[in-house]
Amino acid sequence: MKWLLKTEPEQYSWSDLTNENEAIWDGVKAPAAIKNIKQMKPGDLTFIYHTGKERAIIGIAEIRSSPFNNPDNQELVFKITAVKKLPQVVTLKHIKESGMFPNWDLVRLPRLSVLPVSPEQWETVLDWSRC
Repeated sequence: MKWLLKTEPEQYSWSDLTNENEAIWDGVKAPAAIKNIKQMKPGDLTFIYHTGKERAIIGIAEIRSSPFNNPDNQELVFKITAVKKLPQVVTLKHIKESGMFPNWDLVRLPRLSVLPVSPEQWETVLDWSRC
């Protein structure tokens, strides 16, 4: 399965992820996002999306562990590693203006931080990033 993870680049950016060999993805509290995390498996790929002023998909990462409870706070977390930066970022504006995915949670639920990506969405974003 494929995913999209949102992060505020001022708090944790693509560069931070690439500088670490492996990171623990934490801070997710919304029930819908936690439900999505529970479905993740090692080897799943995910887009990394910068929120805030950027609002763009910037890179691809790999889920490296099954979800587990952080012993410090019982938050559901998982391990992740950077795979590659996209040749060109794909903005939320571009996705919306294309009109191709009006029902994608990225467009419909702007506050959801962990969301699934369909095969068609995945391939389309990759195509757009090569333009």
